[in-house]
This record gives sequence, C-alpha cells and structure tokens, in this order.
Amino acid sequence: MSERAAPFYCPYCGDEDLRPNETGHGAWECASCNRAFQLKFLGLLTRGVQHNDGEGDRI
Repeated sequence: MSERAAPFYCPYCGDEDLRPNETGHGAWECASCNRAFQLKFLGLLTRGVQHNDGEGDRI
C-alpha cells in the first residue's frame, strides 16, 4: 500500500485545515491551532472479530 492516509480533522481543535508537515512521513500540521502531530500505524490486532450469541459482531 503506497497511499498516504490523511486525517480528516485535527485531534486537538477539530478543525479541517490540515497540511502535511515537512518533518516526515505521517506528520501533519493544523493551520487553525498551529499544532503539529504525527500519525503512526502500529499494526493489526491478533484477536480479530469475535462473534457473540445474538448480540452481533464485536471487534
């Protein structure tokens, strides 16, 4: 997967005016609150999807 996942809003102020930051992969900056943050994918969980009796799917 070579595509960059982009956040939809700032985790601090909730504004949508985000731009990639020059510090590296996964780094973003918010023009509204003047904060920079970084997103990082940690990996998949091993437990997967668990099925309960009559309660639907549970992740």
